[in-house]
Amino acid sequence: MPVRPKKPPKPGRPKGVRSFDEGVAETFGASARAFRLEREMSQEALAHVADLERSYLGRLERGGSQPTLLALLKLAKALDCSVAELLAPVEKAFRRRR
Repeated sequence: MPVRPKKPPKPGRPKGVRSFDEGVAETFGASARAFRLEREMSQEALAHVADLERSYLGRLERGGSQPTLLALLKLAKALDCSVAELLAPVEKAFRRRR
């Protein structure tokens, strides 16, 4: 039986797959913004401490993007909180709707 050569995986998500959720993104953004304001930090200052692009941080806070795991870890460290604290409002909102 002939063996088919393996093709490298295509970059990006497969067609039709949806992993972006507006509600989750908006709730996370509000949580991140609340933590930032509580610590009296500007977006620029937080982005610098967290080693993230300020524009990416802005998109996260507006709910236009969902954070990667690395971004979550960096934000939690920069905000001096745990990832669990940062995600608690998101988890609570997600549980209520499902």
